[in-house]
Amino acid sequence: MIETTSSNEMNGAESLVHTLLRSGVDTCFANPGTSEMHFVGALDKIPGMHCVLGLQENIVTGMADGFYRIARRPACTLLHCGPGLANGLGNLHNARRARAGIVNIVGDQASFHRPLDAPLTSDIESMARTVSHWVRTCTDVAEIGRNATAAVQAANALSGQIATLIVPADASWNLGGAIAEPLRAPPAPPIDPLAVENAARALRSNKNVLILLADRATLAPSQALAWRVANATGASLLASYTNGHMARGRGNLQLERVAYGTDAATKQLSRFEELILVNAKPPIGFFAYPGKPSTQYASNAQIHVLSRPDQDPVAALQALVDELQAPEAAIPDPGARPNVVTGTPTQAGLALTLAALMPENSIVSNESISFGRDFYKFTHAAPAHDWLNLSGGAIGDGLPVATGAAIAAEGRRRVISLQADGSAMYSLQSLWTQARERLPCTTILLNNRRYNILIGEYKNVGAIPGPTAMGMLALSNPDLNWVKLANGLGVEAAHAASLEQCADLLTQSFRQESPFLIDLSIG
Repeated sequence: MIETTSSNEMNGAESLVHTLLRSGVDTCFANPGTSEMHFVGALDKIPGMHCVLGLQENIVTGMADGFYRIARRPACTLLHCGPGLANGLGNLHNARRARAGIVNIVGDQASFHRPLDAPLTSDIESMARTVSHWVRTCTDVAEIGRNATAAVQAANALSGQIATLIVPADASWNLGGAIAEPLRAPPAPPIDPLAVENAARALRSNKNVLILLADRATLAPSQALAWRVANATGASLLASYTNGHMARGRGNLQLERVAYGTDAATKQLSRFEELILVNAKPPIGFFAYPGKPSTQYASNAQIHVLSRPDQDPVAALQALVDELQAPEAAIPDPGARPNVVTGTPTQAGLALTLAALMPENSIVSNESISFGRDFYKFTHAAPAHDWLNLSGGAIGDGLPVATGAAIAAEGRRRVISLQADGSAMYSLQSLWTQARERLPCTTILLNNRRYNILIGEYKNVGAIPGPTAMGMLALSNPDLNWVKLANGLGVEAAHAASLEQCADLLTQSFRQESPFLIDLSIG
């Protein structure tokens, strides 16, 4: 039973804010509208909530995603009715794939006004269910606190969940609100001892075995245990291609991902006879292609699920270490830190330059799309850092995720965005929030003036692009002026045409506590 403290002097919005704060939610990413004005008023009246304005709802939801990945606890969003939620769905899709915990607060028409079908009336619940694990509409002011604490409980699941609470305007403004006490996060399902035995049997089989890590299994505690298993048995280690958060750099495993392209991934995985999945799914192609298989592993490979995405990978790997009696094993040294590279920007050159210069404990938000696919092998010897990937494939998450991550780190860590120019246009308003919050964010804008990934996909599906198709994939005529765009949003920016210019600008940006954008020509 949920304990509540009610007051006839408190409206529903105030009980909602009090309950969120009591439940550990102290950051609100917002783009409010009329239906949410009482919530905004409560935020003004009740201290303790850090309120961050995003200029479009997909910025808001992306920031909440980035916040969770670093803070490992949910923030809330404030979205205006159905269209506001709809604007944020792209990055909620990405957040769900990244297994981020978020509490969405969505305003709605007053309950007595809704039957009149006013212009902003929509089926919010149906939209919310496409990206949410938990959805509820408040129908009574006295229930708002209880619903809020249940939403936070759902978002706090070990695997991270999206919870959406819909609040009609009259439930916000009516008196009789009740503050609810926090609920414990739901426990993760236990690890199956039989799954541990099966995985151990496969590892003892003298076959080619791959341990595939995903999500929390790519963080440092899981990496250390997975390396003990691999070192003791000769198994190989890889990460899934889409992981929301990976621990990388010195002190962490030199962990590569399954390749993006179907041909490359199929070749990479062809030798493995046994696959052990740790919070991962069997590797499949990002898309289907004519005449090519959807699955990327060998057809005769045996699949063993050690832990599902909703289970604790540390517990699973510890059980496997114990079963195998795998001894302690030091993480391999990645070698000397690389030097700055000069000359024309290349994938390898930029990755090595970044590894040479990035500050200790940086956070990298990677939406480099095609240009950055091979960065990993060049950045293993960088200082220890966190690497945040686009997980759901809906472009436009890189800049908002970077912004939310910087807020979670409370400005104490450098956040570096590797950002493709085409996807940056989906969410460039993030730069304004970075400027407003004075966040230590450095954006390397990878400017090739086209949707380069789609040119590659054209070839993959067997189509031949002509002038009309190429015109739809080009970001030119006119060119985008990223220095002026950044300046117009309050962010200092400069152009770089060489790696030495980029290195100089990176060093300059790392010395300041405000955001900076480097417009790097890459072709």
